[in-house]
Amino acid sequence: MRYSRTSRISEEIKKIVSNLIMNELKDPRISKFTSVTHVDTTGDLRYTNIYVSTFDSKSDDTETIDALNNAKGFVRRELGKHLKLRYTPEPIFKSDNSIKQGVYMSKLIEKLNKDKDPRGKVEDDDE
Repeated sequence: MRYSRTSRISEEIKKIVSNLIMNELKDPRISKFTSVTHVDTTGDLRYTNIYVSTFDSKSDDTETIDALNNAKGFVRRELGKHLKLRYTPEPIFKSDNSIKQGVYMSKLIEKLNKDKDPRGKVEDDDE
């Protein structure tokens, strides 16, 4: 399977932004459990959508996304230093809830398995 140039650039952007979030950005609004899940760069390399997920029960994703969007000038400058491209893509941070949805689905499956009768039937709570 061949990878296109934009997918290779997207993976490189994912590495750089992940490193920036963990080491460089010191904004207290950014959750400690923030991870970059996916990066999608447009074909003309002008814009890059960076999907970010936070696994923190106390805070909301919107606060972290707002802080990252406020720091996108710094992120773009750092991308320009590390990438050798004619145009440095403008980062657009978006929320990704896939990790939270996966945890929720896992809890549902555990609950179903716990509620199962040893004979394989699901117990009714109404009786």
